[in-house]
Amino acid sequence: MTELLTRYGDVEEVWLDGAKGEGKDMDYMFDAWFALIHQLQQRVVIFSDAGPDTRWVGDEAGVAGYTCWSPFNKSTVTIGHIIPEYSRCGDPFGQDWVPAECDVSIRPGWFWHASEKPKNATTLLDIYYKSVGRNCLLILNVPPNSSGLISTEDMQVLQEFTEIRQTIFSQNFAANATVTASTVRGGLGNQQFAPSNVLQESIYSYWAPEEGQSSWEMLFDLGQSASFNVIQLQEPIQMGQRVIKFRVEILVDELWQTIVEGTTIGYKRLFQFPVVEGQFLKLSIDSARADPLISFFGVFMDSFSVTYSLENHEKPSVVNSSEVIMLRTDHSFGNKSIATM
Repeated sequence: MTELLTRYGDVEEVWLDGAKGEGKDMDYMFDAWFALIHQLQQRVVIFSDAGPDTRWVGDEAGVAGYTCWSPFNKSTVTIGHIIPEYSRCGDPFGQDWVPAECDVSIRPGWFWHASEKPKNATTLLDIYYKSVGRNCLLILNVPPNSSGLISTEDMQVLQEFTEIRQTIFSQNFAANATVTASTVRGGLGNQQFAPSNVLQESIYSYWAPEEGQSSWEMLFDLGQSASFNVIQLQEPIQMGQRVIKFRVEILVDELWQTIVEGTTIGYKRLFQFPVVEGQFLKLSIDSARADPLISFFGVFMDSFSVTYSLENHEKPSVVNSSEVIMLRTDHSFGNKSIATM
């Protein structure tokens, strides 16, 4: 291990798989290994079932829990022995910061076989939404072929996957929106926590409300009507992960219709839903561990994934293929005063 970590340049991650053969049980010196790894590569991330830096999400399909907390109790699991639901969802009361990491192969298995084909780009995009889009890291395995090279087939899929993501997320319909909020910490003129901060894709600028509130709202005027089917949300995770429950609504014919109901956000949350069209959106945070902080709100159009048009207000819609919601209407704009920045 010392040779590996001192003779080959910077190492980004050390992966402890957690699998072992059927031979004799052994005692492993994990604490000593972790200390040595961090001593020799101070910026390295150590992955295992129980951290210390990132944890396994619990499957090899690249799919995270719909609710996924980065807080976690490392003492609850051990390497090689996990509690699947706990690893998948994390723990809002966890004492350790251990984000989940998803792993999946571009091919049916972890190794290259001439008879097998790689996943296509839209399948990888679906995995991306269900891993990176659920507050997780994604490790995509791309195995070398029998010549020791990445196959042309795999490289083509990876290029298509990259181009699709760039196309989707290159046009943010909320980039020039007018943003208002129910409150602003420090008062209306405090630019440090202004609602407009959420238009910059950075975790180092964010909106913060006044303290002591029990619910929170942000309103977005896109400037003109737009058609879209993806919303991106981010929290400034250097301040922790706070949001427990939220929803996004769109104003249609003077009625608020719910298009997204979510739980955790974290570093990045992506929601897919049937295509909608409108100019005004509302983000409502109904529950949070502490005063919620939002660092980014984006609105995008994904023309590559399967989407459905909303024909009427009663049609069920699938959000990220894991939660069915019913569009609801709300005749009110809320009973709070709105601060504009």
